[in-house]
Amino acid sequence: MKKYLLLFSLMAIVNFAFGSHLEVPHAEKDSIIVEFGKSGKIVLIVENKEDFERLKKMDINQIVKELDLKLNEETGELTVVEIQSKSGSKEIVRVNENGAETEVSVGRIKVIVDESSGNTKVKVESSEKKRKDPPFRTYFNTDLGINTYLDGTGNFPSSSDPYATKGWGSWNVGLNWMASQRLAKGFYWDFGIGFQWYNFKFENRDFQAVRGDEEIDFLQRTDVNGFKSKISASYLTAQTLLKIDFGKMNDNGRRGVRLAAGPYIGYRLGGRSKFVYRELDGGGLRKDKQNTGIYLNNLRYGVRGEVGVGRFNFFSTYDMNTLFQDGKGPELHPITFGVIF
Repeated sequence: MKKYLLLFSLMAIVNFAFGSHLEVPHAEKDSIIVEFGKSGKIVLIVENKEDFERLKKMDINQIVKELDLKLNEETGELTVVEIQSKSGSKEIVRVNENGAETEVSVGRIKVIVDESSGNTKVKVESSEKKRKDPPFRTYFNTDLGINTYLDGTGNFPSSSDPYATKGWGSWNVGLNWMASQRLAKGFYWDFGIGFQWYNFKFENRDFQAVRGDEEIDFLQRTDVNGFKSKISASYLTAQTLLKIDFGKMNDNGRRGVRLAAGPYIGYRLGGRSKFVYRELDGGGLRKDKQNTGIYLNNLRYGVRGEVGVGRFNFFSTYDMNTLFQDGKGPELHPITFGVIF
């Protein structure tokens, strides 16, 4: 009897909680109120006389049977209320009785009633809301990294090279509009387009990159005090990645490791060199900008890799072609390491 009263009470709670989202016809009905105990109450709605006559012949056990509640024989769980939707049925209230312990689940709220001892113990638990994983979505992200390059032998330039880069100041900034297509649980195909700005700040700030007659030249300026020297370029880039998310694959959300890799190709929009200096006899800072972009490759292509852990995402890119055109500058392959926001 306690079980049945609990079921009717939960049905009333669910109807109160979700009734505003359901379409219920407002017709004239007769109601029968059954009161029990000090405050217990069951309300029965009867629409016509035939139903009322049938109700008089039923007992409480038969009423519960008429509800056609589904009992899981293996777990003992009883589904009290379901909402039917296009994507399938959604369970609202579930009851699981295990001896003196009764467990009632309403959405993400779970109430456990333990009557094994003399005193009744009630425990309320709340589970985390599961985020839906849509089959297709679009998003925007930002890359922030540090640039350098590898020479023809696969090594970083030495400090004696005039074009050796300084980590702090050789920034890479990317603005990307991306789309993600879910291929299977935990597997995704990401693709998109964006803008990238490359800056290569020279470690030797007395060297200036200038536009020569046939190639780019690196001149050592002994007539002034060099303050900053760099080469910059901007690109319109398209990229595609295959991604595997172990967290979503194992139903752990963002608590798993994410790996992604794929190619990219970019078209150069601009490029120049900038030299900031001060005269030997003092004075303010001056800037000298030159159009050295004519010696940069118009296309860049390479591979990109990403690693994500929790809320942190890291990326790396490697240009398979050289920064400068063949014979127009040193053989350098840009490489970038950074963070994705």
